[in-house]
Amino acid sequence: MSVERFLKQRAVNVTVDGNYTLPNWYDPQGKLRTFACRTTRVSPFRMIVDVPVVGKVGDRLVSYFEEFGRFEGAISDTMSGSFLLELEMTRPERERFADKLTWIEKKQKDPSVLDARDHTRFIPTAPHTTLTLADGSLHGCFIIDVSQSGVAVSAEVQPPVGMPLGVGACIGRVVRHLPNGFAVKFVETYRQNELMRMIMRKSRDVPPADADAVAASA
Repeated sequence: MSVERFLKQRAVNVTVDGNYTLPNWYDPQGKLRTFACRTTRVSPFRMIVDVPVVGKVGDRLVSYFEEFGRFEGAISDTMSGSFLLELEMTRPERERFADKLTWIEKKQKDPSVLDARDHTRFIPTAPHTTLTLADGSLHGCFIIDVSQSGVAVSAEVQPPVGMPLGVGACIGRVVRHLPNGFAVKFVETYRQNELMRMIMRKSRDVPPADADAVAASA
């Protein structure tokens, strides 16, 4: 199915964090790489997922979402930074999943749930930005979450701990690896409104001086 057709079908707009593995994507130890992802629109049959590595139509993958559980399926369509995943499950599983989607949608709209969240880390509305490594190379990345002092991202590349880099226009250093990406600590603390403006700046908006700042922080 195409994304265009799916957008015309009945589904719910729910944001749920997860991770996934693609065929033929391995780490240096020969294990399948795990990438972070996030749903944007979900039905009991398929879902649109924002991702750092899109894959190809027909790719079969395994995914896991915090509030959904484990899924197997195949990519039926792709867009920039996301894909449409066809979910493989039995009829009883689909019925249970439909009930869960209804419950999750209501929970996400409940103000009492939103007020109880920890505001030190948050998820930006736009999940994609650009990494600038110390050598000046540019790579797309997916934002897992962000705070005023750092960010967790998932990307095709996995820089070593200690490497300086830029996330958007924010300069920082890799402080640890995560199961689905890596964490970066900024060299300075940003105000939240300034942070989102800086971190979402695309590579074409970042002046060469910023790349020099990354190298200088080494």
